[in-house]
Amino acid sequence: MPDRAPQPVERQLPTEEARDLVALVRDIVQREIAPRAAEQEDAGRFPREIFTLLSESGLLGLPYDSEFGGGDQPYEVYLQVLEELASARLTVGLGVSVHSLACHALAGYGTKEQQAEHLPAMLGGGLLGAYCLSEPSSGSDAASLRTKAVRDGSDWVVTGTKAWITHGGIADFYTVLARTGGEGARGITAFLVPGDAEGLSAAAPEKKMGMKGSPTAQLHFDGVRVPDARRIGEEGQGFAIALSALDSGRLGIAACAIGVAQAALDEALAYATGREQFGRPIADFQGLRFMLADMATQIEAGRALYLAAARLRDAGRPFSRQAAMAKLFCTDAAMKVTTDAVQVLGGYGYTADFPVERFMREAKVLQIVEGTNQIQRMVIARHLAGPETR
Repeated sequence: MPDRAPQPVERQLPTEEARDLVALVRDIVQREIAPRAAEQEDAGRFPREIFTLLSESGLLGLPYDSEFGGGDQPYEVYLQVLEELASARLTVGLGVSVHSLACHALAGYGTKEQQAEHLPAMLGGGLLGAYCLSEPSSGSDAASLRTKAVRDGSDWVVTGTKAWITHGGIADFYTVLARTGGEGARGITAFLVPGDAEGLSAAAPEKKMGMKGSPTAQLHFDGVRVPDARRIGEEGQGFAIALSALDSGRLGIAACAIGVAQAALDEALAYATGREQFGRPIADFQGLRFMLADMATQIEAGRALYLAAARLRDAGRPFSRQAAMAKLFCTDAAMKVTTDAVQVLGGYGYTADFPVERFMREAKVLQIVEGTNQIQRMVIARHLAGPETR
């Protein structure tokens, strides 16, 4: 079967610097990530050395202020970098998105003193972050979280359990949402917790159907003392901070989804143009041609949708509804495209000899994380029709 190398995505980038940045990412992908992605995912190996390389290359803080070690890049550029990384290995692309999410609270709501003390190491000092909102009994209903932080002098004492934490147990810092007041959203506060804090421990990583190289684990806070100097924002402001972070994070998930879908299309196209049946390539058959055309159309539509939302964000305009739409559409598209890619490859698509079965397993989680797609529909509907009546 002849090789058909995938063509790089034609990107509309705003500056020459952004074009150079994407070229750097593609070089890292081709040399360091893609060649070992399948092997390391099968082995459940987290590529910490890749994240160190990305940090050294200035790629872990792209959308943040250069004053504190960030890249000063607009979100439309940052998201396209995520897409490139996710197309090679979702563990890496999603990992960068989660790290950026973990930096959001401090970058957006921390004091200048806090930012100067912590952000340089978080954005470009080789550290890896995680975001702690979900709990065993509060996923979609995040405002009902139970982890408590009780004031004790100049410290807070944090007790509780967080669940479904990407990088749980291996992160150097955690952005943690904990209850400091009464019930509901107004009683929640954000904290920056070091990964080696006394009393903080991680359960064994979850055994997942995909993204096996990315550890997802519960975190247990057993009287973890956090100085008030590590409280982010005002008391009771944490839920608003969390929602702000999730709007941006959902765009990261959307970009990652399109990266996975693009990788699946590339594999399907290479197979369909190289595989012959009845004396001609199977790509000559109309049924397959139409399937490939639909896959490509969904990818282009998803990319346009997440970029439109990113440009609203870059312009300082509201983008919450568009972020929910992008997350919903792109992740549903990724699930459809990767499933169709398996179908294009037939029996081979169902084997681990080709990567499309891994892409399909990975795409599923993107419909769940950072707000299920059912929650995205609720968010969109509220923007259209107002809150639900009770």
